[in-house]
Amino acid sequence: MKFEAHINGSSLVCDLRLDEAPNRPLDHPLKGAVFCFSCLAPMKVIAGGEKIHGVGGYTEIALPPLEQGQTHRLILAYEADEFVPVNRAWLPLGAYVRVDGEIIELPTLPAGVRAHSMGERAINHTIKTPKDVPLRLCPQPTRFQGTGGTLRAQNFRASSDQFAAVNAWCQRMGQPPLLNQAGAALETRDCTDLPPAGYRLTIEPTGCLIEFGDAAGLFYASLTLATLRRTHQGDIPCGVIDDFPRFEWRGQHLDCARHFYGVEFILDLLDLMALMKLNRFHWHFADDEAFRLHLNNLPELEKTHFRGEGQLIPGVFGGGVRSGGSYSHADVQRVLQRAKDLQIEVMPEIEVPAHALALAVLYPETRDPEDTGQEISIQGYQTNVMNPAMADSWRVWETMAREVAELFPFGTVHIGGDELPADTWMQSPAARALMDAEGLKTAHDLLGWTLNRLASKLQSYGVRSAAWEEASLGSVGIQNNAILFSWSSQGPGLEAARAGYPVVMTPAQHTYFDMAHTDDPDDWGANWAGFISLDDTINWDPVPEDEPELEQKILGVQGAFWSEFTTADHQVKAMLYPRILGLAIKAWQPRQSAQADTLHTLHWFYQPLLEEAGWACT
Repeated sequence: MKFEAHINGSSLVCDLRLDEAPNRPLDHPLKGAVFCFSCLAPMKVIAGGEKIHGVGGYTEIALPPLEQGQTHRLILAYEADEFVPVNRAWLPLGAYVRVDGEIIELPTLPAGVRAHSMGERAINHTIKTPKDVPLRLCPQPTRFQGTGGTLRAQNFRASSDQFAAVNAWCQRMGQPPLLNQAGAALETRDCTDLPPAGYRLTIEPTGCLIEFGDAAGLFYASLTLATLRRTHQGDIPCGVIDDFPRFEWRGQHLDCARHFYGVEFILDLLDLMALMKLNRFHWHFADDEAFRLHLNNLPELEKTHFRGEGQLIPGVFGGGVRSGGSYSHADVQRVLQRAKDLQIEVMPEIEVPAHALALAVLYPETRDPEDTGQEISIQGYQTNVMNPAMADSWRVWETMAREVAELFPFGTVHIGGDELPADTWMQSPAARALMDAEGLKTAHDLLGWTLNRLASKLQSYGVRSAAWEEASLGSVGIQNNAILFSWSSQGPGLEAARAGYPVVMTPAQHTYFDMAHTDDPDDWGANWAGFISLDDTINWDPVPEDEPELEQKILGVQGAFWSEFTTADHQVKAMLYPRILGLAIKAWQPRQSAQADTLHTLHWFYQPLLEEAGWACT
């Protein structure tokens, strides 16, 4: 069976052509066929069939009899008027046909970013002779005092013990080793007056000296040296680099719940983060669609690991006939070891109380059976929130939080708290009784109470909590020194910082890399926060210039990648790069030291290095 689809205005046009039918005479119409697929949000049928089932964007459409050799046309549209398809990513994903229990898998539509669709605004191939910078390094160093001349070197002579992690990183990135006994001289020296993660790198025609105050400083200095030799083709400019990060938190998030990423891809992502001097990996393995981490104390979570035909959750977000996977404790240890080698901490996220569709199905006693509410999530899911008035909710949450905290030594667990559907719990007698007992009036009051109670439990284990920006809403608000992540825009983060919360800035308009690069209909990605170009990643400041005091509360910045449109690991590469360059600059460099033309110049010099490492732009 052939399958093609395209966008026509606000509609999706799908063409199905029957060239053969399994186990059926070809001279008879194929009857009883059901077209199954997933889109970003709930769908409706304009013509060509009848919708018979839906879970969020997953949709099943009963088709009329299909004639051999004839094309059947379906015309679809998103139910909500605000969902207007803008590019290929909005077309059906994971499509197949079910006939009397048999499955006919349909051809996969072309997915992911195409080189020509990214356009000049994304890659800026119009730079024929880029404006050079003294150091072709991203992020740029805090200070560089050039002395003239160059150091001609591809390798360096030094103690291998101090540089083992960088040598291994070079090999994985497709680069020659940093160390070679025939290379230029490289000395190291402890220097207690340098800031955390800071270093001083003195480059002379005869060799280099690294001064550092801690292990992170030595690591970043050696990364800088390894990078400069590649971007300057072995002629490294001489001078003194004094370098240290502006922010403590320099993060990248990856949504592994909507799409399951193999461990090898995550390890590659950590290597990319190290190149950009990012130091926090936000591992988002739990959401509506799955809880992908194996937990010894909740082994039944394995029922959420796969989705699709006959699974607990159908093939939402391109899940198709069957897709998914999970991370074992051994997988976690591999990720943690790589992260440790690269000076990266790993923060897990478990999602409480919303974004819990699979958990609510798996644990029905986390829902009040007398709740008559009709809340629907932004993704179109019904009943995707666990109820804090139910004892089983706390059994699951506390068991989950404790085992996850024990697995991850960073000592910070993200507990979610975002996108609670409007009026959740307001029709639950059990929740209303809890609210009356605790003096709470609104759903946000109960949300804050819930998150704060779980944060208090984690605090008793010596673990800090993090949560999305909504955790500060209502009359209670999360406490226990919890970190808030500002995602919908920069504004909520500034308000939280003014209120005394520690904040990580991850505003969608600048750091959500699942947004499309451009408005080209042949591009790929979401657009609810706008089309995010390379320039957009740098044209903002995490701390307003007129409120410098907030720098004490804003811990840093973080990029995010949500996987609603992702069906294969490699599709992420052209979404993250080159925009991750802008994130690195905002996370490391001093205020107002970064300019768009410098960013494009750095992209010009970094693209070959990234292609050698397998992070090509297409």
